[in-house]
Amino acid sequence: MAWRDPVYIIACFAGIGALCLLLFQPLLAAEMIPGLSRPMARTVHHWIGAGLVLCVIAHVAGLWITSPPDVVDALLLRSPTPFSVWGVIAMWAVFISAFLAAVRMRLRIRPRLWRLVHKVLAVVIVAGTVFHALLIEGLMETVSKAGLCLLVLIATLRAVARLSGSRAHR
Repeated sequence: MAWRDPVYIIACFAGIGALCLLLFQPLLAAEMIPGLSRPMARTVHHWIGAGLVLCVIAHVAGLWITSPPDVVDALLLRSPTPFSVWGVIAMWAVFISAFLAAVRMRLRIRPRLWRLVHKVLAVVIVAGTVFHALLIEGLMETVSKAGLCLLVLIATLRAVARLSGSRAHR
């Protein structure tokens, strides 16, 4: 990374930040963080979701500044690197999830349908992000990256199981 531009390094850190924020989202959604009430957990979930969107935008924008052809290839799903495809899938799932969260009341999406769609998108986001992160050699050291990805997967699976089996969230 020593030969990379500062913009590229900042873009990589934005991606790492997004992965870190992703750890908290399922825990907040399933109210698995002690001491947070349901309304507070939802509020924090919304704010972290917005932060996640900003991190993804910063990640992609920084990579665009340093190498537009690579980003175009990734966005058009014609990149020769598999990590790009997984990152783009996760990115679009983040954007779709955020868009639906912002307009769900205006679209009058039923709560049960919303939870299902949001849960499916969350699983796509986590899977795509974890594959993306594990396949790329970036700023994170391999063991810490694998550990963080494992924590994100465990948190997501536990939250999905808890939310799927809980009547309180229906």
